[in-house]
Amino acid sequence: MKKLFILMLLLGAGTLMAQQPATAPTTNGPEITFAKLVHDYGTVFVGSDGSYEFEFTNTGNEPLILSQPRSSCGCTVPDWPRKPIMPGEKEKIKVTYNTAIRGNFTKTVTIISNARVNNAVVLTIRGNVVDKPAENMPEKTSAVGTNPGGK
Repeated sequence: MKKLFILMLLLGAGTLMAQQPATAPTTNGPEITFAKLVHDYGTVFVGSDGSYEFEFTNTGNEPLILSQPRSSCGCTVPDWPRKPIMPGEKEKIKVTYNTAIRGNFTKTVTIISNARVNNAVVLTIRGNVVDKPAENMPEKTSAVGTNPGGK
């Protein structure tokens, strides 16, 4: 009788455990996911627009907050959203390079955030700044044998 009681108790406990929903552990927190991490301007002219917008999404389930980005030099200026980015929301970080500086360049901007993973993301811009080609103006030709004074 005692064995039958223990067996029934174990079966009842097993049935209760089987009815519990299996839940996978979920990790809470914000996540930052960029569409691309590197932008190549190619060849640009001195004084042209050196701005590019890196698009990102908060793919986490809590608000994402960006700290002040750090650029590799003063010639690269980031502009970022100061408000919290809600889960699923897309935003942009605008990076502007000073195209008054001639030559090849590779610059970085480090984005610091409260993301659970990848809380420091490095964005890279690169290109080559060259002088604008000189415009060739048509030269004035004079006809041979004409009287310049009109006399």
